[in-house]
Amino acid sequence: MYDIIGDVHGHADQLLTLLKKLGYEKKFGVWRHAERQLISVGDLIDRGPGQRETVDTLRAMVDAGSAQVIMGNHELNAVAWALPDGQGDYLRKHSAGNLKHHREFLLQAKPESDWYNSTLAWFRQLPLYLDLPECRIVHACWHEPSKQVVDDHTGPANRLRDEAAWYAAHDHEHQLHHAIETLCKGLEVALPDGLHFHDKAGVKRTAMRTRWWQEHSAKYRDLALGVEPLHSLPDREIPNTVMPGYAADKPVFFGHYWMRGAPHVLTPQVACLDWSVTQPNGRLVAYRYDGEQQLSNDKFIWVMT
Repeated sequence: MYDIIGDVHGHADQLLTLLKKLGYEKKFGVWRHAERQLISVGDLIDRGPGQRETVDTLRAMVDAGSAQVIMGNHELNAVAWALPDGQGDYLRKHSAGNLKHHREFLLQAKPESDWYNSTLAWFRQLPLYLDLPECRIVHACWHEPSKQVVDDHTGPANRLRDEAAWYAAHDHEHQLHHAIETLCKGLEVALPDGLHFHDKAGVKRTAMRTRWWQEHSAKYRDLALGVEPLHSLPDREIPNTVMPGYAADKPVFFGHYWMRGAPHVLTPQVACLDWSVTQPNGRLVAYRYDGEQQLSNDKFIWVMT
């Protein structure tokens, strides 16, 4: 069946260690397993010291049929960084803030190189999600309304189908932009009554990212991610039309959220696989999935940073 892994962010040493721990062996230049296939939730790049090796390892596995990789927000951003917007700039602005997040990849990838251009072309072919018979894979949030919008701009392999779709995906007035932001970066809800908070970078925010998978509460304080202090948020429920919830008709796996501590399922059908590999004492995590519809904590396997 599948070994589903979280955000690697260029930590190639941990990736190779995890592959070995999962029983993959390198044969004819490609990591393979006799009975299983690897699935990556995306975010292969940015931050870590081995970004080219990470991409080359997983790309070779995809080409050989021993892995699947979906689009993370960092792959999405990397393509947009290099695509001109037709008005003298790029789809992802070359601002100081954006460069800070992407600098390490640019240093290692060398934008003048054939490798860089080939890698961006490969990123453009990555699917935005996988809806498999047994389970679903998405980078940040499984959200049916957004998926339906995305499906209007993708082909059978769930890839953005043409240049026009890429431009629409970065047009802040286009519904595709908001849909892809939700799938790849998470579900945000606007704060009521003119409220705001400042994120860890000091940026003023008027919307908060949510624990969209949570079942037991719909209050702003309980669903907020990355908001401190929580008492700055209202202690009342988000309107039920805003939070559609997850149907939980089959398991869903995603990354993106920098979880801390020992890996565990979030609900019996929901598992995050991003456990902060970029942080000291973080983990690169896999879930060894065998088709079960009730997920279990004992199926997580990881290596420490």
